[in-house]
Order: sequence, then C-alpha cells, then structure tokens
Amino acid sequence: MTTEVAPIVTRRLAAQEPWTLQSYLSDGGYGALRKALTMPRQEVMAEVDRANLLGRGGAGFPAGRKWSMLRKAEPVYLVVNGDESEPATFKDHLLIERDPHQIVEGTLITAYAIGAAQAFIYVRGEFALGLERMIQAVEDAYRHGVIGANIFGSGFSVDLVVHPGAGAYICGDETALLESLEGKRGFPRIKPPYYPAAIGLYGAPTVVNNVETMSNIPWIVLNGGDAFAALGTETATGTRMFAVAGRVNRPGAYEVELGKNTFRDLVYDPRLGGGVRDGRELKAFVPGGASSFWFGPERLDFPLDESKVKGEGGSMMGSGSVIVLDDTTCAVRAAWRLVRFFHKESCGQCTPCREGSGWLEKIMRRIESGYGRAQDLDLLMDVCDNISPGVSWPSRWPPNMTTICPLGPSIPPPVVSSLGMFRDEYLVHVKEGGCPFG
Repeated sequence: MTTEVAPIVTRRLAAQEPWTLQSYLSDGGYGALRKALTMPRQEVMAEVDRANLLGRGGAGFPAGRKWSMLRKAEPVYLVVNGDESEPATFKDHLLIERDPHQIVEGTLITAYAIGAAQAFIYVRGEFALGLERMIQAVEDAYRHGVIGANIFGSGFSVDLVVHPGAGAYICGDETALLESLEGKRGFPRIKPPYYPAAIGLYGAPTVVNNVETMSNIPWIVLNGGDAFAALGTETATGTRMFAVAGRVNRPGAYEVELGKNTFRDLVYDPRLGGGVRDGRELKAFVPGGASSFWFGPERLDFPLDESKVKGEGGSMMGSGSVIVLDDTTCAVRAAWRLVRFFHKESCGQCTPCREGSGWLEKIMRRIESGYGRAQDLDLLMDVCDNISPGVSWPSRWPPNMTTICPLGPSIPPPVVSSLGMFRDEYLVHVKEGGCPFG
C-alpha cells in the first residue's frame, strides 16, 4: 500500500482557483522567496544540495550539483523547461495550468541562488490554457513586486520572460531548447563543448531545470534540505509526480514518495491507478515514458528509485510517465505508434535518427498491416543496432548513442522491448497476414 506523506508540489492543486496570485498569497506564497533573499546564495544552494533533489525532467541529474557546475562568468541565465511533449506524459502540464506561481517562485529562488539576472520559462505552445495562466502569473508577480528591481528591498533584481514553444518535441532537449530561445531552429548542440553550464544561452553559462524541479524549490527552502532528504530513501529522496496512463481505471497524475513505493502501488492502489481496466491482466508497462524499455508484470514490485530501475531493470523512470498495457493490447501496434511519434519528431540533424526512425516505422507498419516477412524481425533489430549500437534484450541502461541528442537511442526501446517480450505476436502477424487483436 502506498506510503502516506503530505504532497509537496501538488498540495494546492485542489484549492479554489490555485493559479491566481490571491490564492497563492493566501497560502503563504512567495514566503520561501522572502526567506531565501535573507540567506547567502551559497546557503540556498547548500540546502538544495542536501535535499539531493534529482531533476524531474528525465535525466535525473542532481539539481544542486548542476547549479554548482556553472562556469564562473557573467551574465548567467536560468531557463525552465516546460516543453513536456512525450506521449502520455502530462505531469508538468498540470503544474503549469494549476499552480504557475509555485513554478515562478521556484524560478526566482533559483535565479537568486545562481546569480542570474535574467530567467526564462519555456512553455510548450500547445498548452494554450497553461501558457495563458503562466503569462498572467508572471504579470501579476511583477505588479506584486516579487519580480523586477530590488525584490523585497534585498538588492536582488531579476527579469522573467515566458517564451512559448512552437510544437517541436526535440525542443525538450535542453540544448535544442536554447537554440529555439535564440530564435533558431531547434537543433540540439554537440556536447562537448556545448554543455549549458559552460556554453549555454547566448554563449553564457546557463542552468536548465524542469518545471517540477522548480516546483520543489520553495518547499525545500522553507523546510530545509534535510527534511526533503528524509522522505524516500538515500538514493531516491522526496516525492515525485507520475503520469499514470493506458489501460488503468484511474488515469491521472499522482505525487508519491520515492523509493518506498513501487510500480504496483502506482497501478493498483485504489487512490492511484486503481487497477487494470475491466479486470484484465497486466501484460506489460512502460516505466518511464515512451523512450524507456518496457517492464513485464514480474517487475511491478520494483521500487520507484531511478538508480534501481536503471541499474537492475535496464530502463529508466525518465519523464515520469507509466503506461499500462493489458492483455487486449497489441504489442506490435503499441510499439509502432511510439516509433511513428519519434520518426515524426526527429529534427533530421543526425542520419541514424532521421533515416533509421523512418525505416523502423515502415517495417513496423508493414508488419501491423499484414504484409510483414519473417526476416523483418531480424531487420528491425539490425536497424535498431545501427541507431544504438549493442542494443539488445534483456535491456541495459544507458543505451549507446550515435546521435547528438538522446532522441536517437529513444527510438529502439519500444521495438526491442516488444520483440523481446512478445516475439510470438510478431510471428502471428506475419503468418496470419494481419493483427490478431483486430
């Protein structure tokens, strides 16, 4: 059964119009910013470091360590990544729509800690309501005096810009996002040398953090890093939001304690996923968004701990999306749809991703449509190996890369997982000339 802890980032979501400044202030909003501005910058950074807050965007890099890696130079920029766009991933969307001031406050505290006088919140353009509320939140915060010059008489000044994206999944990659912010096409940059902490926005040192990461900062400042680290386990501290989707009774975004809860809790707890729909059997689940390797029912009891999911499971918790497949789901069709998404969203800069994703999509479509050949199964693995050399089943993490950004190695996991777990389904598609699931 799921552990009982008070939510951190979703605590206010059920309040009356929680996106308004009045609602936020009535609940102590911007009190953490006021406190942070009385603390030395290094002390704020130390609290976040003690919290061991892992980035909530996908890579899971410790936020405090990322801040400390900034190249010593001026100016310094802060960019908040709200370009959530992977299939069945919607936790950041919820935070942007329902509690934008929490994100703004976390952004301002972070800007103070790293010495940034200019910050940006990059919001996916399709989040029409969320974008409207975020812009309004920033405007209200300016009028209230928590953004701008000499905030609370502290001597600290910062400007904050909300920048709408243009609907490109690739801009979820931090360096492609920076290119987009600069008015260019969203092409990821080569690392090294273009690590944002060294050469980021406009060539200056830049911190790029996720929306949920920023939402945790006010709580950490008010309660202390040790209090945050006391939640969860040593390797998985605090709470995290998960978008539970697919064939469950209660799809939605849920905040749970890390480390002490499992995937079984997410799927079957009546307060969370509520079990598999119509009483069907769980066939498989995707533990960390479309780009992660799939898990079977035998891994439901894996703890929600990134280090264990990667090390022992050979996958990742990534974007925080858990997609449930039941025994009525065609594994071939599910994998094909994910591959089709990545093919459409490839920026085209790298050959293995641009060409390989298209080849995989065509082969998968051929099999699902009833025109597959027995040799197509080996052909799929061969193409996957060219995109991510050495990829195999059982999986291991991290996958090897032949591309500038992780979109390339994100393409093989659904193919390799479905082939490794449900090879017989592929053979039935080939032998019977169509999908047995209708």
